[in-house]
Amino acid sequence: MEHSPKDPAQLCFESVRTRRLIIASYWIVVLLAVPLWWKTTSIERLSLPTSRVYAQRGRELNFPVEVGVESADASIARQLQGAIQQDKSVAGGAIDIQFRAGHESNSAYKVVLDPDVRSPLIQGRDLRVPPTSENEQLKDTLVQLLAPYNAHTSEPQTQRVMTYSPRYRLAFTLLNEDAASGNAAMAWDVQGAIQSYIGPLLEKLSDLHNFTIESQVQFHAPLAFQPRQLEHEGQNVHGLTHEDLTVFINSAEWTLSSSVSNDPVIHFVLFIPSSQNSPLHILDPTGSVHPSNAFLLPQWGGIVLFNPSHHPSSTLNPIPHLSTTDLSPVFRTFAHQLLTLLGVPGLPPHVQTSRGPDSQAQREPFTDWELDALLRRRALENVKSSSETLEAIVRLVDQIENMPVGQDVVGDVQDALDALNQAHESSRLSPVVALKHSARALTLASRAFFNPGMLALLYFPAEHTYAVYTPLFASVAAPLIGAVLREVMAWKRARKAAKGEQQQSGERQVAEKDATRVE
Repeated sequence: MEHSPKDPAQLCFESVRTRRLIIASYWIVVLLAVPLWWKTTSIERLSLPTSRVYAQRGRELNFPVEVGVESADASIARQLQGAIQQDKSVAGGAIDIQFRAGHESNSAYKVVLDPDVRSPLIQGRDLRVPPTSENEQLKDTLVQLLAPYNAHTSEPQTQRVMTYSPRYRLAFTLLNEDAASGNAAMAWDVQGAIQSYIGPLLEKLSDLHNFTIESQVQFHAPLAFQPRQLEHEGQNVHGLTHEDLTVFINSAEWTLSSSVSNDPVIHFVLFIPSSQNSPLHILDPTGSVHPSNAFLLPQWGGIVLFNPSHHPSSTLNPIPHLSTTDLSPVFRTFAHQLLTLLGVPGLPPHVQTSRGPDSQAQREPFTDWELDALLRRRALENVKSSSETLEAIVRLVDQIENMPVGQDVVGDVQDALDALNQAHESSRLSPVVALKHSARALTLASRAFFNPGMLALLYFPAEHTYAVYTPLFASVAAPLIGAVLREVMAWKRARKAAKGEQQQSGERQVAEKDATRVE
């Protein structure tokens, strides 16, 4: 018995209905997947407290400073107050100086007219001046002590100061250019020198920073250039010009930091030249030997050139060792460089400190006037930097539409704003507390700015997104759209054919009726 082949259109899996259901199922899957894709690829972009950020722009810290004037003439305090109010470098600034007359004043600072002194003298937070001092001169001295960064600090001096950080690492390094040449120091009493000359400074600065100290000795640290040879006082010496100092640090071959930490590092290098380059000196702009053998690299550290007075390989000292006595002038220089790098202002040239054998100033590395001025300066810098960083975050988010802003970023920004408010409130009570709040605000603002989630799409524009998704979606969408178009066209053709058959059927029925009437 023969079986005739079936029409493919009559097969169940080739029917029009089944084909359209299959196409519709694909589209249902795609449409259901769109919300999931949108959720998994969408960027979390929370709103930032923009109004609070820009409100910080017009705010300034206000440090009230009260100065008591011990004098029989009560009008001196009024005259100094008037002179201060007319001084443009102080008026309208962050420091509000108020003078109080009387010997029983509880002011933080005091001005004492002392007939036993001939020039301004500091004892603790007291300023003793001769009774013959003019009010204008006394006013200028107080301004230089209380607001030194507004009074006499030049721009190059401020550029040398390290950026504020709550923690620093101090790296002391003994560098021998070539220990094999014989002109080298194999050991040094660095612990004793640090304890004698650096320790008091760190203790005095404990309200501002925490310090970690490390030291090392290197026996081969070649220079990247050849020093200049010249004759000085009848002997051949080697000199470093100003251009040589700028490239003195050979970062390619010198390993000056041995610890792994994110804390800023302040370097102090004691460099001993090889026998071929000894003695080594610094040259002034005229090409002559400079009396100092130390120089400072802004925001990096200090370097001292050390020329041994005798040949280290002599039989008197077969294993060269630099004692605390040998290191005394070196670490005195390091101490001065550290104060400069940390921004300690220093006293005006005409102001002296009490140097009696039993005086506290004899044991203090710098005065309380300088410390207080540094506290106020660092607090002002931190508040300004925090405000600028927060504004930069807001502008960056506004400019880059696809930049994510997560809850951690918003939290850091809000906490930074709260810390700024606390710094403003506490500035009237304590510069130390204001500094701590301002440091916390700076840390939070910086952490929000460098948040890894924000940086991930910082350089990922929309064109990159199109380039990633177009090959994927085009390969999937083209056959689906083509199948839908084919089915729509087939449906239209079938509908048109059905209408034609219906019309022909109607015409045949009409013709049959007419033929019946004729019969």
